[in-house]
Amino acid sequence: QLTESGGGSVQAGGSLTLSCSASENTFKNYGLGWFRQAPGNKREFLAAVKQNSASKYYSAVVRGRFSISRDDAKNTLYLQMTSLNPRDTAVYYCAAGGQITGFGLEREYEHWGQGTQVTVSS
Repeated sequence: QLTESGGGSVQAGGSLTLSCSASENTFKNYGLGWFRQAPGNKREFLAAVKQNSASKYYSAVVRGRFSISRDDAKNTLYLQMTSLNPRDTAVYYCAAGGQITGFGLEREYEHWGQGTQVTVSS
């Protein structure tokens, strides 16, 4: 089970760090990703990290502003978000998959969190 936290409201230009905690000790065996869905839009891929942090991947929309990291000792995934703008307003989801490619394909992720709301005001 995955649980996101750290969402909230922030002004444009601000920063937030999201966390995703897992209840299982098999956390380290999974590739992990962050996605988001804004009202009326499809869910979109943001970032992913493979097992052992071997590789990290970012979508063009967030590359350079967001940073993904994982702490397997704490069974926790993070997404550091900076330079936020109103277009970043969405529900943010973390996900875990046994075999991920880094292309952000949702079918690669077997487990999903319930999401946390991020609202950026201008």
